Amino acid sequence: MEKQLIGVLLLNMGGPDNQADVAPFLYNLFSDREIIRLGPPWLQKPLAWYIARKRAGKSRQAYASIGGGSPLKRLTMHQAQCLQDSLRDEGAYTVAIAMRYWQPRAAEAILSLLSRDIERIIALTLYPHYSRATTGSSVMDLKTEMDRLCPGMPCDTIESWPDHPLYIDALIDAINQGLNRFDSQDVQIVYSAHSLPVSFIREGDPYVDHILRTLRIIEKRTGRTGRLCYQSRSGPVEWLSPSTPEMIETLAREGVKNILMVPISFVSDHIETLYEIDILYKSQAEKLGIRLRSSPALNSHPSLIACLKDLVLQRSRQ
Repeated sequence: MEKQLIGVLLLNMGGPDNQADVAPFLYNLFSDREIIRLGPPWLQKPLAWYIARKRAGKSRQAYASIGGGSPLKRLTMHQAQCLQDSLRDEGAYTVAIAMRYWQPRAAEAILSLLSRDIERIIALTLYPHYSRATTGSSVMDLKTEMDRLCPGMPCDTIESWPDHPLYIDALIDAINQGLNRFDSQDVQIVYSAHSLPVSFIREGDPYVDHILRTLRIIEKRTGRTGRLCYQSRSGPVEWLSPSTPEMIETLAREGVKNILMVPISFVSDHIETLYEIDILYKSQAEKLGIRLRSSPALNSHPSLIACLKDLVLQRSRQ
């Protein structure tokens, strides 16, 4: 009996590859009403165009400080290759990536898999903690394109995995690597997650609950407690609090001298880790007399790849 040909799609946000991509990437981002609603629906794209061009200059400077563009595509492709290699002896799997706001978009990824005669798709989010603004939007986009390009193709989605043991293993290893940089000094662990409008949580988004599930397991296994905050606010709405800059100021008042910042909702390096944490927040902390370092991003950590493999195998057997 021949094995079913399964296409695995890793879902991620995407990012501009270079300076020229920044404005169109921001336009794609702000055009998504699952992230932010800019007036009535008919105004969404005109306002997205205006905001993208207004913010492009500042964003280009941020990307210039980390090499000119986002490394997210390269890192996600490497994760896909590592996952492909790990699945080689498990069946007929082909792994590809689908970015929500930059290439390769969902349609391109689906067509790539169809060209290889796959019979089923398993879409695996690279956001461990579900939000409608991240996984929800990516899955909606994927299903829209599948209905257009291959209606009837079986598609399973893996939409969260906040407490998978192998994911927790990877995080704890990264935390321990980070703590080793402080030479046994007292260190305050700070978990920094991407922020969301408070309205999302009030409407039932499980994002914060998922984050807390991850933290409870980490703290139980390590015996160390941390502080939770939220980064990357944008727009005049109420956001989750405290913000990461507010947390740094609070810890400075408390006399903290060392902070290990753990990018808890990010599995890959991108603008939020390389620029916001490693440049902006590090500089803020230094001005307050605090040494701030970040734990390494998981990227292609062997335990993370093993986690992704386990998630795919579990779903493919159902």
